[in-house]
Amino acid sequence: AGVRCLACHPRGPRLALARTDGAVEVYNFAANYFQEKVIPGHELRSVESLCWAAGDRLFGAGLSGDITEYDLSGLSVARSIDGGGGPIWSMVANSTGAQLAIGCEDGSVKIFQVVPGGIQFERNLDRRKGRVLCLSWHPSDTHIVAGSIDFFRVIDVISGQTVQRIMVNHHMEKAKRECVVWAIALLSSGTVVSADSFGRVQFWDWEQGTLAESHTVSTSAALSLAVSEKEDSIVVGTSTGATYQLQLLSVTLDGKEKRWVRTKPFQFHSHDVRAVAHSPTALISGGLDAQLVIRPLMEKLQKKGYDAALRKFTFPHRRLVSCARKARLLLFQFSQYLELWRLGSTEETGKDGEVLSLCRMPEHLVQLKSKGPEHIYCSCVSPCGTWIGYSTASRFQLYRVRCDGDGISLRKV
Repeated sequence: AGVRCLACHPRGPRLALARTDGAVEVYNFAANYFQEKVIPGHELRSVESLCWAAGDRLFGAGLSGDITEYDLSGLSVARSIDGGGGPIWSMVANSTGAQLAIGCEDGSVKIFQVVPGGIQFERNLDRRKGRVLCLSWHPSDTHIVAGSIDFFRVIDVISGQTVQRIMVNHHMEKAKRECVVWAIALLSSGTVVSADSFGRVQFWDWEQGTLAESHTVSTSAALSLAVSEKEDSIVVGTSTGATYQLQLLSVTLDGKEKRWVRTKPFQFHSHDVRAVAHSPTALISGGLDAQLVIRPLMEKLQKKGYDAALRKFTFPHRRLVSCARKARLLLFQFSQYLELWRLGSTEETGKDGEVLSLCRMPEHLVQLKSKGPEHIYCSCVSPCGTWIGYSTASRFQLYRVRCDGDGISLRKV
């Protein structure tokens, strides 16, 4: 399944990733980007946004309207609470990790307090018409910027009031189509960075309400952006599968005047790049092509070596296919069903690597659907091919397989 969102741990070497089927994965940078944990998906749980808060606690939110906390030792959902504003499009933690802000379908921005053993609703900020697609806290936690369709607004967290509302298309002559603000960031300088469906990355002075710089990075939409901790580098993902880096560089000799300069595109993905993250030493992107790509920043690494290698995770880290050698059967695991196939056969012989013509084609024997909303976590077929087992987060199922002539029957044990 495609990568929907990413979250770098603010103070640790971990990356959380959510896929379009609702599965959540945790990678460990310190252990060579090893996939440490997988929490299987659920039919009723979509994850639009992930964030780390209060140390090592991981939260997710999505279109079901719930905020979910994950149990990272039991690899399951620890608890879930209704956000109270319909589908949730975005969620961000403040700099201390003590508060979560969510952006909802009904136009509201809500603040939740992270407390021992859960979260509790604190208050609503000023609500305006139009779903809130993206959010960002100011590093000092005094303001939140919220992106919607055709505009974004800056909200004072203490008073809860909107202090600035900026139309992203005010300088274009009667824009024919709506402009979606897909991603947003509020920098410590007070600059707002927005990425929109017209393929632009724009820099705004929110106090004046003016546009400072505009970079058209793509002919299609700019879908995601992430800013480095020092705020001198930005990574942007687009719907053509390209990612860009923008760097804040001096344009005068005395170094007083700085501008954002765009690099050449990195074309690592074949589909939308819905998620990007910026670690201290790498640009990280996740695409709907299911790939996770980690590109090291060469200037941040002391020596050229193993750490400087481009990493592309194109395959699952755990087994999704199992084989019954004696019976020549293969079992394929999908999120909500299993497929059993009989291998084809040939009467010819040849060397390794040669393609031989088949006298019997591979045969699809049976599809076994999992009951209930939980996704399948693991599965296996016995070497003799007469047993199939699979498990979800809460239950285990075992089936007896009988082959009678050309037919096949499954009996639940």
